[in-house]
Amino acid sequence: MLSLNLPSLKIGKLEARVPIIQGGMGIGISLAGLASAVANQGGIGVISVTGLGFVHPVPNVHFKVGNVLSLRSEIQKARSLTKGLLGVNILIALTDYGELAQTAWEEGIDFIFMGAGLPIQKPEAIPEATWRAILTKVVPIVSSDRAARIICRHWSKHYQMVPDAFVLEGPRAGGHLGFNKIHLELPEYQLESLLPEVIEAVKPFEEKYQKPISIIVGGGVFSGGDIFKFLQLGAQGVQLATRFIATYECDAADAFKQSIVDCKQEDLVIIDSPVGLPGRAMKNAFLQSVTQGLNQPTQCPWKCLQTCDFTHAPYCIAKALLSAHTGELDKGFVFSGANAYRVEKITSVKELMDSLLAEYKTAVEYFLKKQAWYLTQAQLAAC
Repeated sequence: MLSLNLPSLKIGKLEARVPIIQGGMGIGISLAGLASAVANQGGIGVISVTGLGFVHPVPNVHFKVGNVLSLRSEIQKARSLTKGLLGVNILIALTDYGELAQTAWEEGIDFIFMGAGLPIQKPEAIPEATWRAILTKVVPIVSSDRAARIICRHWSKHYQMVPDAFVLEGPRAGGHLGFNKIHLELPEYQLESLLPEVIEAVKPFEEKYQKPISIIVGGGVFSGGDIFKFLQLGAQGVQLATRFIATYECDAADAFKQSIVDCKQEDLVIIDSPVGLPGRAMKNAFLQSVTQGLNQPTQCPWKCLQTCDFTHAPYCIAKALLSAHTGELDKGFVFSGANAYRVEKITSVKELMDSLLAEYKTAVEYFLKKQAWYLTQAQLAAC
């Protein structure tokens, strides 16, 4: 029988009390403050490593060295605030993603969530023997069954192992999207359609290695009712990001948080990112100026992204997101999910998690009542 309580989430030998992962948000939106607060409520808190060398600049060092130093500091800070499960989100498109991955496992992070590319080559900085032995779980972020299958085949062939979990991120997510613009609203590209396909794609690898591969869904998951729906469809957990922005513990400036509360549905737009992917953001004066060609960079002192060519980029996304993090929204913009307009107020992480649990219970109760009604009707019809 269905329980009124949220089930736990198992990834390898690690187990979260509630099946909720807080999505990594950069630059500087999900750091130790937010991640530790989510972990303290039984979920998995995630630090975004993107641009940490910009958020916490270290004097007289190259920003890549600053990234590593800041990541160590951020993980240690989070560890001092919680005994719960913590992860980091690392974009494979980052030019220093190998060094950042090594730093994270050296600090004993529980999970490394890898997106913006396929992890089909281990970070060169980590020896293969270590890669296979470390307790840290590497969880790829994918947008299709094809991507999950490619990763499983590659890992199986080269490392004789497969991931313990995948995050399946749908087209209603905030930030960069792994879909073409023309596919974003099509039914076959929504999570409800993608999830069964990914579950089927990993089954042969679960059987081969005699281990479960947990599927976590993200992008458009807003309420406890959504959590219930996707768990019923076969997911083992969910990832939420935008809702955690509007919390006191979120590491962004107050103006950034308030922009989520003030958001209207018509404010949400799909933009072209210098990364080479579409992204969902809230329209503002900065993005309007981008369309007028007023923010094109003339140089790139960092080269933080492999896929970014500043000579063709309409703006520097690192500068724009860093400005937004500090509340200077006239110089940047806010990435947000498709349900941002439904956020009504800023609250605490505990209050948010409690409300999700209450909504989940309501959804279960409604489902059981509906199930009982259908059973009664069937019995009456049989008489």
